[in-house]
Amino acid sequence: MTTLTATAGDRAAPSTRPVAYWLLFCAGMVFAMAVIGAITRLTESGLSMVEWKPLIGILPPLSETEWNRVFDLYKVTPEFRAHNSWMGLEDFKQIFFWEWFHRFWGQMIGFAFLIPFLFFWARGRVTKELWPTLIGLFLLGGLQGVIGWYMVISGLVDRPDVSHYRLALHLGVAILIYGLLLRTALGLLRPETPAGAHPAAPGLRLHARIALLLVALTIVWGAFVAGTDAGFAFNSFPLMDGHLFPPEAASLSPWWMNPLENIAGIQFTHRALAIVTALAVLALWVRARAAGLPRKAHVLASHTAAMVLVQVALGVATLLTVVWIPIAAAHQAGALLVVTGLVWLLHELRARG
Repeated sequence: MTTLTATAGDRAAPSTRPVAYWLLFCAGMVFAMAVIGAITRLTESGLSMVEWKPLIGILPPLSETEWNRVFDLYKVTPEFRAHNSWMGLEDFKQIFFWEWFHRFWGQMIGFAFLIPFLFFWARGRVTKELWPTLIGLFLLGGLQGVIGWYMVISGLVDRPDVSHYRLALHLGVAILIYGLLLRTALGLLRPETPAGAHPAAPGLRLHARIALLLVALTIVWGAFVAGTDAGFAFNSFPLMDGHLFPPEAASLSPWWMNPLENIAGIQFTHRALAIVTALAVLALWVRARAAGLPRKAHVLASHTAAMVLVQVALGVATLLTVVWIPIAAAHQAGALLVVTGLVWLLHELRARG
């Protein structure tokens, strides 16, 4: 997708292009943040920091005394008592790194957004129309930090892991911020697109929105899978313990609790959503191809269709390898790439004006 370029006449004005590039840079940092968060979860590092110190906690422990202090705090957590009582200080340092780096990167995103925003505002490059969007994005980023701590404290009281609902909320808001940054930047870079005037554009926009909603739901259930460790069960495909729909997936009462609380039900729902989502994206590509869209929109639809197939393959590989961290992290990145393709395609198909 990076080979696509804007044509003369629909590019951003010089005054808005730097703002758009800044927003794209921030979106790239959020993309990296989501992958770092996945690694943090996969290495079971997320509960190693039991203090929340925005700004003043940006540095890791710098002395042996401080390392012992934070390790002693971790020793009283349910996770340490239930799973990691064997750990020594050196073992603790390894899991501490990923949670610290995750929080550090989040704060770097805040600086990368705020400082250029103030610069562009002082230079008069933040228009009245853009101002509310940028302020909203900054506040949403701050809220995301609070949500992250809200997630962490769910595993520090009486359970050795975080709430999978709060994990899904944390990931969902990250995807929302990423999508809004991308959409805003594209709107500045290409205020008009030829595909938006195509007769088939309204129907394809609706289709793309439905596909994006399905991607969002699939990501939410992927967070449920991660939060309940459901990926370590039923490590075969397409069958689950010899069944398309395992009996265990309907063992809870009332029935609607199974997709939310039952490990088998959660994994089955994620699988089903992934397949439906892939079919929706592939159908969108077929319709876009048949409609004869301008080249950029057609290439975007093709790339997104190819990426959704890669994403399904990564999901299957994650299961078959019993959640091998490199593949599982790539699966998280793949979800964001599918979101990227659909957000970009929706931008190309949007109505003029």
